[in-house]
Amino acid sequence: MTKLSITINGQPHGPTDVRDDLSMNDFLREYLGMTGTKFGCGAAQCLSCAVIVDNPDGTSYTSPTCVTSAVSFDGKAIRTVEGHVKNGELSVLQKAFIAHFAFQCGYCTAGFLNEGQVLLERLARAPVNRAELEQTVADALDGHICRCTGYVKYHEAVLDVILADSKRYLVANQ
Repeated sequence: MTKLSITINGQPHGPTDVRDDLSMNDFLREYLGMTGTKFGCGAAQCLSCAVIVDNPDGTSYTSPTCVTSAVSFDGKAIRTVEGHVKNGELSVLQKAFIAHFAFQCGYCTAGFLNEGQVLLERLARAPVNRAELEQTVADALDGHICRCTGYVKYHEAVLDVILADSKRYLVANQ
């Protein structure tokens, strides 16, 4: 058993005794009742289970939770799909996913949403040229698997969010 202290969606949790072999996915679901993070393939290949890990420097990245132990997240701050809603209001990206019906069964949606959010934050810090945008989105979402083959709609939703606020995400005068 190891003590786990973690911040999830801005809320501290722990210290909590957890088994060393407990996956982060199981910790979220079994200990906290957070069921938005899905267990897909169990081999970190589909990335339905991806959560956002926030670095102290303000950058972030996604990490699978199905094969990653909960204790490996000790001391970290993460965001799950439940953390996108603020004051009862869906995020811009969530609204775009709905507008594009960028999900079918919805199983992979949390992973795509978290990856899309990381991309938006990265582009807000380091905008890209318009000519590079579609490839940038494709590269960011690459690796996430949608069993219903809804990839196009996820990509379109992310692109729409970026293009709707092009001054924030794209290099000026492009």
